[in-house]
Amino acid sequence: MKLHKQDILKALESISAPGEGQNMVESGAVKNVVTFADEVIVDITINNPTLQAKKKTEVEIMKTIHDKVYEKAKITVNVKVDAPAKPVTNTIKGKAIPGIQNIVAVASGKGGVGKSTVTANLAITLSKMGFKVGILDADIYGPSIPIMFDVEAERPTTVNVDGKSKMRPIESYGVKVLSIGFFTQPGQAVVWRGPMAAKALNQMIFDAHWGELDFLLIDLPPGTGDIHLSIMQSLPITGAVIVSTPQKVALADAQKGVAMFQQDSINVPVLGIIENMAYFTPAELPENKYYIFGQEGAKHLAEDLKVPFLGEIPLVQSIREAGDIGRPAAMQTGTPLEHAFEKLTQNVVQEVVRRNDDLPPTEAIKITTMAGCSAVKK
Repeated sequence: MKLHKQDILKALESISAPGEGQNMVESGAVKNVVTFADEVIVDITINNPTLQAKKKTEVEIMKTIHDKVYEKAKITVNVKVDAPAKPVTNTIKGKAIPGIQNIVAVASGKGGVGKSTVTANLAITLSKMGFKVGILDADIYGPSIPIMFDVEAERPTTVNVDGKSKMRPIESYGVKVLSIGFFTQPGQAVVWRGPMAAKALNQMIFDAHWGELDFLLIDLPPGTGDIHLSIMQSLPITGAVIVSTPQKVALADAQKGVAMFQQDSINVPVLGIIENMAYFTPAELPENKYYIFGQEGAKHLAEDLKVPFLGEIPLVQSIREAGDIGRPAAMQTGTPLEHAFEKLTQNVVQEVVRRNDDLPPTEAIKITTMAGCSAVKK
């Protein structure tokens, strides 16, 4: 008996591949049918990678052709599996911290642009505006927040919360602070590999009693690396703020910082860019502005990247002095610096409100391994 392709296809319309609703022909699972007299070859692709599914598919095709077309047909079934590799999650999914409304990461592409200074003064200004604020100093290898809040000699105590022992953050000027600097000796270098640093961060995040906070600011280390991924893996970040100076070298790295947060696999909203050390005004010439590092470089970068420009902070000696003595410059009432930080902070709050109105909550990312390559996904 001579077999015909149309008869074979009609018979295969009566069965479906494992896990699919449509029949094999409609779903496109049947890729090819070749007949030679009483012989037939069926090429089929399924999505189920299990050996059981492949065997079941082969048996059903042979039985159907024997029952509905020709019981003595010689049948060859070639089953191909076309299923995406299933990623293996090698880390836990992050979770929100009860009582904390917004988590804002403060980042910079390179060191020395004043990221920690901006974080400290942003926190002080938020607190002066009536918000409850905390800072997590995530710069494991160079913590500076304790110095800026004059608490480097302090050590967190413990508090019992629902039968569990938790760290109590150090409070200074109305801001709650936790830093790895509280757990090391002055001058001691932190020489840790990535997993150990990530573990320390997780302890400061989840083993601390932060209480009710409107904002938790995370002072990230410079660059784009393992600590950044660990933080975004551990917490659903509301948004990120990028700090840069106007100079080309800093802007190139700031652009990389924005790109990191905007990756499809990370997708943390960038609230905007802050230009620090924007210009220098000497005390004896208060009307003069000297653009030592270039003029409006961060502002132009924000325009190019289509992200908000949050404001500029001048290069003023008192900002450095205030940080060194542990009393952030935003506490100096009635000064141009106070007004500059107020305007900056208002813009940050405005962008957080807009972000929360327009976008769904951010999810913590998961680090996955697929086919021997690491990847980042939501």
